[in-house]
Amino acid sequence: MQKVCPKPLTREAFAKFGDVIDTSSEDIRSINEGNTERFHDLASLDLLSDGGRPSVNIFRSTPLNAPIHVKMMERHPKSSQAFFPLGDSPYIVIVAPAGELDMRQAEVFIASSDQGVNYHKGTWHHYSLATEKVSDFLVIDRIADDENCDEVTLAEPEQIWVAF
Repeated sequence: MQKVCPKPLTREAFAKFGDVIDTSSEDIRSINEGNTERFHDLASLDLLSDGGRPSVNIFRSTPLNAPIHVKMMERHPKSSQAFFPLGDSPYIVIVAPAGELDMRQAEVFIASSDQGVNYHKGTWHHYSLATEKVSDFLVIDRIADDENCDEVTLAEPEQIWVAF
C-alpha cells in the first residue's frame, strides 16, 4: 500500500483527467447591465451519448476518517461528471487515467471550497471525499435508461493511503 499526500488542484495538473471549475478563467464576460461577471464555459460537459440527457443533482458526502484507505474506484464510460462544492470545506479528489485501471498512475488532489471538477468521460475517480464535515456538492451528470458507472474494488496491494 502506498501513502500519498494530496497536492493542490490546478488546471494544469488536472488537465489529463478533466476540468477544474473555478473563477480563474480568462474568459470573463460582463452581463446583466454590468452587475454580473460571467466566468464563461468552464467545463467540457459530455452528457448526450446513447440518448443521455443532463441531470442536475445534489450529493451529500460524509467525511471518511483520515487516513483514507481507497478501496474502490469508479468511472463513467458514456459521460463526463461535474462536481462543485456548495459549502466552505476543502475536499479530496482521487483520479486515475481512462483505460484499464492502474492505481500506480493515480493522483490525489486537495480542492478548495471554491473549486469544482469535471471528470472527463472514462476517467477513474473515487467518490466525493469531504474532509472536515458533511458537505453538499452540486453534480451535473448524464441520466439515461442504461448503465453508466463501472466500479472496481481494489485488491489489497493496490490500495492507497491518503493522509491530509
